[in-house]
Amino acid sequence: MWPRSDGAARASRRARWRPGARAFRVGADLPACGRSARGGARAAARPRLRSRQRGGATAARAARTCGRWSVSRGRFGVIFFTVLIDLIGFGIVLPILPFYAQRFGAAGLGYGGVIGVFSLMQFVATALLGKLSDRVGRRPVLLTTMLVNAVGYTLFAFAGSYWVLFLSRVVSGFAGGNISAAQAYMADITTPAERSRGMGVVGAAFGIGFSLGPAIGGFAAHFGTAAPGLVAVGLSLANFVSAYFILPESLKTELRVKRPLLDLAHIGDAVARPKLRPLMAVWALVPLAFAGYTVALPLHAAAALGWKEREMAILFTIIGVTAASVQGYFFGKIVRRVGERALVIAGTFGMALAIAVVPFLSSSELLYGWTFVLAVSNSVFAPAATGLVSVYADPNEQGTVLGAAQAIGALGRTAGPPLIGTVYDASAIMSFVLAGAIMAIAGLAAFSLAPMAHHAKEIEEVGS
Repeated sequence: MWPRSDGAARASRRARWRPGARAFRVGADLPACGRSARGGARAAARPRLRSRQRGGATAARAARTCGRWSVSRGRFGVIFFTVLIDLIGFGIVLPILPFYAQRFGAAGLGYGGVIGVFSLMQFVATALLGKLSDRVGRRPVLLTTMLVNAVGYTLFAFAGSYWVLFLSRVVSGFAGGNISAAQAYMADITTPAERSRGMGVVGAAFGIGFSLGPAIGGFAAHFGTAAPGLVAVGLSLANFVSAYFILPESLKTELRVKRPLLDLAHIGDAVARPKLRPLMAVWALVPLAFAGYTVALPLHAAAALGWKEREMAILFTIIGVTAASVQGYFFGKIVRRVGERALVIAGTFGMALAIAVVPFLSSSELLYGWTFVLAVSNSVFAPAATGLVSVYADPNEQGTVLGAAQAIGALGRTAGPPLIGTVYDASAIMSFVLAGAIMAIAGLAAFSLAPMAHHAKEIEEVGS
């Protein structure tokens, strides 16, 4: 509890409810913030002792600090649930999409086109929405894309041909570009030292969305082919309504910057920076290999193991549960010990191995097991890579640099599906070998990442 004397409680209440309050400062204030009832009592006692010695100034400062941390944690929850609901809708359609495409006569290249166009539109959107959020704020960008997503899912629900299905992925792909705004939102409300942990929160929302979405989609499919898409529409609209009322703006007016919206020079600028160049290469190669793998996997599993929507839903649930567990709980502990750079390297090589062995697996159980390895590797890679980008960027260009990274990743996801899908049509084994080799090259590029301060560990060092 906070002390009721010496004005600290009043200072805490003022700080906790002050609009626009930001995350705590990393420094001498950190130990004053208790994280449990006992810790809170000790933290309260320390400010009381200091107030007797220094006239209450330190206690008030500590109370304001903890108030700002309380507001920041509240915003963590808001953006977490915003991304979560968005990803549940995405997860609903993901395991049934390859079978929808096959129903309309699509093979490796045709299904790769459906996946690739989603990423192409995501590339266009991230190039636009990252800079737009730097100009007008994160909130309007996130709200608008939620409505656009509902339109895309409506088209998916009533698709009667391959080209309507294709159009639905065009619309949903554009809406999917809002991830750069969501990540920039998280960067706004975190300090550099806790930024990777904040990105892990976003990643955990991805994981839980992938866990719940396939299960919901599989259940909804029993009520007709349109049902999964309609459920996704409802979730998108519910997400819009809830975010409209509870999602505050995170970017202060004085930090907003106007840049040409359709200028792609920011991608070249990011690649040109020596510190960012190897990371941008990783951001291009990893999505290329992974997206290509997601095209070859369901086609191979259906042909070799007899998989249907149910088995694909189980696989994506494994990926989602693993990602939610690793990024929501274990990632913060791991990154404090080894740092982001090491996790990027380990994650890429882990994914390379898990992809390359797929065509040599003889049972569903083995495929599920190696999927777990893939999910763990991806779950440590993704927030670490995003955290490195956001730490290297200046505060007033978080959206732009993160948007550049996401755009480069979207280009990789655009090229990967038709490339690997075409190779799959010629040789299933070679499609997985090629995807694994590209992922391994990304791991080699990660060794060139510039050394950086171990930001995640600084919190513990300052607080000790």
